[in-house]
Amino acid sequence: HVQLVESGGGSVQAGGSLRLSCTAAETIYRWYCFGWFRQAPGKEREGVAVLVLSDGSKTYYANSVKGRFTISQDSAKNTVNLQMNSLKPEDSAMYYCAIGRCGSWWSGSDNVWGQGTQVTVS
Repeated sequence: HVQLVESGGGSVQAGGSLRLSCTAAETIYRWYCFGWFRQAPGKEREGVAVLVLSDGSKTYYANSVKGRFTISQDSAKNTVNLQMNSLKPEDSAMYYCAIGRCGSWWSGSDNVWGQGTQVTVS
């Protein structure tokens, strides 16, 4: 499996911004989807944003983050970024990048996962 290395995250006050990055350690297949999930204590894992690698203009977001989060890719670096603006306390969670087949990405069942990075909004 491809290895995913995350960076970014941290603590910020409500209304602030953070940027997460996730780099694949090897070239990834263009027909895959690459994005982010999050999980807060006591809550189910939630898909946040995903990008279709074969067409970087195809992006999808959870309703809870639309208009505030932006996912983008740097294909030369096998990296996907998540720019998070207007952060709210309810955005606090462990964020995991994930890559997998687009047909099953939101279910998470066959994804490869990063190690997770904590985002805390106070």
